[in-house]
Amino acid sequence: MADPYYITTAIAYPNGKPHIGHAYEAIAADAIARFQRMRGRDVRLVTGTDEHGLKMAQTARDAGRDTLEFATEMSNYFRGMCDALNISYDDFCRTTEPRHHDASVAIWKALEAAGDLYLDRYEGWYSVRDEAFYDESELIDGEGGLRLSPQGTPVEWTVEESWFFRLSKYRDYLIELNESAGFLEPESRRNEVLAFLKGQDLRDLSVSRTSFAWGVPVPGSAGHVMYVWVDALTTYLTGIGFPGREGDFARFWPANVHLIGKDIVRFHAVYWPAILKSAGLPSPRAIFGHGFLLHRGEKMSKSLGNVVDPLELAERFGVDQLRYFLLREVTFGQDGSYSADAIVTRCNAELANSFGNLAQRTLSLIFKNCDAFLPEISGHAGEDTELLEFVGRITSQDLPDAFDKLALSQGIESWMSAVFACNAYIDAQAPWSLRKTDPQRMRTVLATLYIAIGQLAVAITPVIPQSAVRLLEAMGIAPELRMFAAIRSHWYSPLAESGFRLEQPVGLFPRLALPVEAV
Repeated sequence: MADPYYITTAIAYPNGKPHIGHAYEAIAADAIARFQRMRGRDVRLVTGTDEHGLKMAQTARDAGRDTLEFATEMSNYFRGMCDALNISYDDFCRTTEPRHHDASVAIWKALEAAGDLYLDRYEGWYSVRDEAFYDESELIDGEGGLRLSPQGTPVEWTVEESWFFRLSKYRDYLIELNESAGFLEPESRRNEVLAFLKGQDLRDLSVSRTSFAWGVPVPGSAGHVMYVWVDALTTYLTGIGFPGREGDFARFWPANVHLIGKDIVRFHAVYWPAILKSAGLPSPRAIFGHGFLLHRGEKMSKSLGNVVDPLELAERFGVDQLRYFLLREVTFGQDGSYSADAIVTRCNAELANSFGNLAQRTLSLIFKNCDAFLPEISGHAGEDTELLEFVGRITSQDLPDAFDKLALSQGIESWMSAVFACNAYIDAQAPWSLRKTDPQRMRTVLATLYIAIGQLAVAITPVIPQSAVRLLEAMGIAPELRMFAAIRSHWYSPLAESGFRLEQPVGLFPRLALPVEAV
């Protein structure tokens, strides 16, 4: 049986429509999931929406809407985004589902059985927008004496009865866990969390609310609903069958990686492992906190008018083009910037002019000069072998090694170096000239390029799945050969000998034009 691999996105809060940051995270998670499937692993990708809490109830009330009806509509925007961006999720989990209610209750009872819950009164600075309490030392001064959270959101002094989780009990465990190699990446996030854990006493965590009723009721405690730490984070378990302990849950937990934004690292690297430890469950194997996407170097805000619907970008430039740009342009784990002109420049230079043109030129030459049959190889020359060795190493070793480390942009950069090598080779060999001077050599050159292009198409499939599969289909490369283990297999000669013929080649990537009003 294939080795399991479980990856999750953060569970999005849908009190507004999805933005480019949500799309970026979903695309990255999908590329990783597709890559692992192509490594032969049994992959589970879970995403979803966190629909409880005061913000959702207030937003629905202000709109004069039933809360569940509103939550369903907003959740559907996120599911629609995933579908439009070709996200191959295995489960889309909503916190309002009955199965999630059962999972949350099971976790709560496990914390209770461990003696890690107690009832007390909470007094502190609370941000409705962040749904988080902050210590006095974390606040910043806003205009007019307004107190703000570290995120710049308004806070108000709040007093209410609450159930508390004994987070302080797990401080030493959490330090050891976060110091362990590979648990929290990148290093900058790990350093932040360790500074938090070592720099102060760890306060117990408020895990229920009485100020609103939109949530999972606390069992046996009338008027209390579970707070986000227990409710939303448990979604990672719900998506694989918890509270059942057999089947998918036994197979996929602990998760291989939680993919999250850097702003919620503390919740995942501190609160979540402690809750799991208390419940008698293992912590996830890894947490990766990616950076933010900025628009032309600025944070996105409605007041600046630079908030962009990711589906508009996908419709304007193409789904695969948007996926490629985001994963190629931004070093995964760091902040990055995007703009319409950057998307156009990158995709035209690399997808249209380099890879797309390479495939179109090669397939068209075969179609025209070999009657659309795959040309036979009459002995590889040194430069042919050198190219195939280079492309084979990049596609079967360098890119996979980078993707295994979640170094996505570095992996794609390696892939582009192989594309450039193929373009240098076709220009140097000039098969259009060999047609007259040495047709046998022309056929070998075209066959060499065909093999290299097939390898390149397989390797980049996790990033641009629709375009890569379309090219692989046109080239007659069977699905079982579209795996990393098969990249360097000898598939060309059997395909050529089968009598396979190309259809009229069609361009993969039309050149993009910058819109009149650039995004």
